[in-house]
Formats: sequence, structure tokens, C-alpha cells
Amino acid sequence: MWENPRHPKGEDPMQQFATFIPGEGPLVAVALHAGHDLRPELVGLSLLTDLERLREEDPHTAEWSACAPTRVIVNRSRFEVDCNRPRERAVYRIPEDAWGLPLWREPLTEAAIEESLREYDALYERMHRLLSGIIARHGAALVLDLHAYNHRRDGADALPAPQAENPDVNLGTGHLDHVRWRRVADTFRSGFAGAMPDADVRENVKFRGGHLAHWCSQTFGSAVCLLAIEFKKTYMDEWSGELDTAACARISTALEGVVPRVEEAFLAHV
Repeated sequence: MWENPRHPKGEDPMQQFATFIPGEGPLVAVALHAGHDLRPELVGLSLLTDLERLREEDPHTAEWSACAPTRVIVNRSRFEVDCNRPRERAVYRIPEDAWGLPLWREPLTEAAIEESLREYDALYERMHRLLSGIIARHGAALVLDLHAYNHRRDGADALPAPQAENPDVNLGTGHLDHVRWRRVADTFRSGFAGAMPDADVRENVKFRGGHLAHWCSQTFGSAVCLLAIEFKKTYMDEWSGELDTAACARISTALEGVVPRVEEAFLAHV
């Protein structure tokens, strides 16, 4: 872990940037885009309102991560550093990095960028230790990479994006070892569709998995089975931020129901 003068000696700054909740077994749920906070020196530089940032974050994915005994929750906004992008693109510098949004009142200093990248590096170092330990104990690790995505980018009063290209649940398996873990992916897809019969659950339509999935594949090979799960923001109004509590709870319940079956399919191939 790096040294940071903003934190008292002995305090782990990663506890502020991200929360690691240890548990038993090979299953880990990760919420990389759950966070909303910015560190103080970035707050005054941001041109975005809280609601504008929230629109591109993944609210309530931290709650859904309760489906796993081991949880990793990033508490800071992806507008500070995006841990699901490659390191060279993890800090949003210009509007083109972030959906054309105006980002900063003045360009970020190299010191600010380096601090954000230290947070990024520390997260991946911690993830490496976590997954290495699970693999040593259990032979492989099962990671549920939880996200949410927008489908009303044309405006609050505009029609949503077409359903054909925007499933309710997108299962990303672009970096998965399909020879070893195909049954695990199929179990999630069919199990979640059974748990929420009105949900459109498809694979690799909108997303194939981001940098965490790529990094796990490159670092651990088939020893990590990562499912990148993107929920369309039908559980909330992505423009106002208003939550549909019943819809959000249905997702939690469905995950709690299907995850034991997914873990069983995973253990059959460890």
C-alpha cells in the first residue's frame, strides 16, 4: 500500500477509496462503479452536478453485492478514477473520455492524476492478493462483476434505446474461458431469466466485459471465472435519480436465488 500524507499514519487509505469485505469460499462480488464521492481537491474542480455524475455511475450495485460472502465495493466516483478501464484511460481528462460531458474547470494537474492512479494501482494490487489467496485455497475464483447501464441517453422525455440492442440484463463473457466455464455462464443466464421471467437476459449484446474482466483473464487465466453483469437502469430513473425500490429489491432477490446455483456449477469444474 502506498503512503499518503492526507491520511494519519497507520490508517489504510484503501478503506476510504474501496471497501473489502472478506468472506468464506471462492465467490466474490465486485461493484467498481458504485461510488459517488470525490476526494476534496477534485470537488471544487468538477463542472458536473451530483446528479450528472450519478447518471453515469452504477447506484445500488453495492447493495446487490451482498449476494456474495466476499465483496469489493469502490466508494469513490468513476469520475475520480475508473477502475474498469485500462490504466492509461482510467482518469477522465477531457469530455471525449466521458460521454462528451464537461468535466473540469481547469485541466487536472499531473499530481492529481498521479494520486488517482495510485488509488487505481492499489485497488488492483489488493485484488491480486485477494484472488491469489482464493485460488490457493479453492483452486479457482468466481467473480461477479456488477454494473448498471443507461438506456435513455437522448433525454428524460425521449424514448428509451431500442430493446433489441439493450437487454434488461447483459451478461458479458468476452474474456471468459468458455471451455471450462461455459456451464457457469449458462446457469446464470437461464437461472436469472427464471427468477425474473419478465426480464430480457442475453449475453454479449451491449457489453462483453471491461478491464477487470480482461485483467483477470490476463493475470490468472482460467483460474478466475468472471461474469460481467450489466443491469439496465429500469430499476431507477437515470435522469432524476429516483429509485424504484421494488424493482431494485427484485434484482437483489433474483441474485440471491440464482447465485447458489451458479456457484454450484462453478464448483463442479474446479
